[in-house]
This record gives sequence, structure tokens and C-alpha cells, in this order.
Amino acid sequence: MKSIDHTGRVATLSRRLLACASLGLAALAFSGAALAQNAPIPVVAAENFYGDVVKQLGGTHVAVTSILSNPDQDPHLFEASPKTARDLHRAAIVVYNGADYDPWMEKLLAASKNDKRVVIVAAALVGKKAGDNPHLWYDPQTMPAVAKQVVDALDRVDAAHKAEYDANLAKFLTSLRPIGEKIETLKAKHPGTAVTATEPVAGYLCDAIGLTMRNARFQLSVMNDTEPAASDIAAFEQDLRGKQVRVLIYNAQAVSKLTQRMLALAKQSHVPTVSVTETEPAGKTYQQWMSAQVDALAQALGEH
Repeated sequence: MKSIDHTGRVATLSRRLLACASLGLAALAFSGAALAQNAPIPVVAAENFYGDVVKQLGGTHVAVTSILSNPDQDPHLFEASPKTARDLHRAAIVVYNGADYDPWMEKLLAASKNDKRVVIVAAALVGKKAGDNPHLWYDPQTMPAVAKQVVDALDRVDAAHKAEYDANLAKFLTSLRPIGEKIETLKAKHPGTAVTATEPVAGYLCDAIGLTMRNARFQLSVMNDTEPAASDIAAFEQDLRGKQVRVLIYNAQAVSKLTQRMLALAKQSHVPTVSVTETEPAGKTYQQWMSAQVDALAQALGEH
């Protein structure tokens, strides 16, 4: 997926974000108290799925704050607060997505200098940049790379518990195998099957399965909060009316009148739909969330 630009949805963040950072940091002076003996390691994750993985890896030795954690809100509309700035300033480890998905993180970190802080950017680990599809956590390659980097950071910050962190990493990687096996099963059964989506949220998952994604320009327009071209809307509608696609995947966190129209047309045309989210649901682990999303897509493709 190329030429993705999130400027449409993040334009409201710039000056207010920097003001929040300044307010939040004005009264702070960094100290090593948070890393005192027996105190949990303060970690900040921009998105709650990264925060969940850090908790699984660090156990009781980490205190994780996840900034984006509400699956009922559009994450692109997030605005930073002074508390966010304070949490980042105190963090020993920070994890965020990158690829222009959470550009406010770079601004907040730049306003909060801390030479001792370890910063992990998922996009950098998997070779993605601004302009690429930023929904990296749907790529089966991303979370293993993030987990390994997190444990490397934990081992350095808290060498006394290295064996525990390394064991947790092995356990976490093993827990991802059933998801990979489901993906491989679908890949063998549905190579090249045409699907479409309102946004490219699950694009990497569809790529891993070997599905053919249609209506890319429509998806980019919706994601960037711009009106798709009339020709792109017409092509999307024709795919649904003519049942040229097996499944419609939609972002449940960013529903508009246009996407609702497409959902209604899919229902009318008897094209199965699959709801996906950009934020991990409450009470679920990353593995449970991804497994459920894969299962929903499999069912829509006709698997039982």
C-alpha cells in the first residue's frame, strides 16, 4: 500500500500538543527514583497492543501506561495531554508504532529529553516509513520483532531479571504460532481471493493470507479523511453489486455515512462483512484479539 498520508486526521494536534508537552514538563526534573531497587520499570506504549505485549514480557517488573486504549474511538483523532507528557518524561522504555501513525509521539519525545530512555519504534524494526500502510500490528512479522527488542531493552535496564524476561519472550513467541498456522491454512485455501475494505487496517493480514485487495484508492481517501473520487466510489459499489469480492472488511472505529452506505450495499448484495479495529479490545490479549480477527475473516471466506 503506497502514498499513505495521515496529515488530514492529525492536523489538530500540532500546537496544542507542543503546548501540552511544555506544560507537562515544566514542573518535572528527571530522577532515577523510578528505577530504584524493586520498583517496577516505567514503560509507556503509544498503543495498547504494544503495552499489552510489554506487560506479558515484563510481568510484575514493569508498570505500563498505554496512551491509546479505547477501541470505541478513532485513534487518529487523539490529542495529547500534560499527563501524557509527564508519563513519557518518566519512562525508562517507550514503544510506539511510527510510520506516521502516531506522529505526536515524536514531538512529545523531542520536547522531553532523556538520554537514559530507550525508545522502540515498530516501523523501524520492520523497515516501514511514512507513506507505507501504518497498521503494522496486523503484519505477522511485526510483533515478534517488537517483542525481541522490548526484551533486549528490559535485559539492559534490569539485568537481574534477564532469565525471566528471556523465558517470557520464548513463551510469547510460542503463543503466536497458532495464529500463524491459521494464516497458513487460509493461504493454502484462498490464494488470490478478491476482497475489499473501507480502510487498509487489515491490509498486512490480507497480504499474509495471499488475498487480492481491491479499491486501494478508496481506502486511502477514507483513512486520510478525504472524500474518495466519484470513480473510486463507483468502482467500490460495482464490486459489491456484482459480487466481485468475497468479503468487505471495515474499520469499526471510523464509520462515516459513506462507509455505512457500503456496508448496507454489501448486506443487500449478500457479501459477508468483517469488522476490524485499530485498538485492542478491553479484556483481550494481543494474541486473543488477532486470533479472533483471523477467525472472523476465515468465517467470512467460508471456513467453518
